Amino acid sequence: ARALIIASGTERIKLKVPGEAEFTGRGVSYCATCDGPFFKDKRVAVIGGGNAALYEALHLTKFASRVTLIHRRDAFRATRAVQERVAGNKNIEILLDTVVDSIAGESRVSHINLKNAKSDAASTLETDGVFVAAGLIPNTRFLQEKVKLDNKGSVIVDEKLESSVKGIFAAGDVRIHSIRQVVTAAGDGAHAAFHVREYLENAF
Repeated sequence: ARALIIASGTERIKLKVPGEAEFTGRGVSYCATCDGPFFKDKRVAVIGGGNAALYEALHLTKFASRVTLIHRRDAFRATRAVQERVAGNKNIEILLDTVVDSIAGESRVSHINLKNAKSDAASTLETDGVFVAAGLIPNTRFLQEKVKLDNKGSVIVDEKLESSVKGIFAAGDVRIHSIRQVVTAAGDGAHAAFHVREYLENAF
């Protein structure tokens, strides 16, 4: 091919604990914006400690009766401003130094089994939903040493969405600075296609 648009997206980091796969779509979710309204007046847990997790927790307070934010370390990685918003929200309960051991229930999630990361003490949290917000991994393993990637694995592009290799472009969640929305990914596709045509007209 004379040109290529990489649009391989990202994959969400999974907890890889018993019950996660079985209850995906039945209480386990990876998108509060998508699934939050299904948990109106329900109890939910959010797993993660970065900006994304804290924003998910804040968003879910619009629907859920209780939001428990669970992070495996003793401090969040999110920016101070976001942490202050979370701390000031009375509907958010925070559990630090805590990891999810398993997700359980019958036809749907009913509770999660937890473990203290320092003491190994076990506990159980009753919840109707589990929102995993542990981060995203760009699907760029096949691009290692072929184009320049940032430290997270996203394709580094210029204003034309062209990578470090002439004729190779990237669009959507896989590129740097993506806001990871369907509408912007679609716009990226059109943007990249325009510059691919321009590149082909001028280079060959």
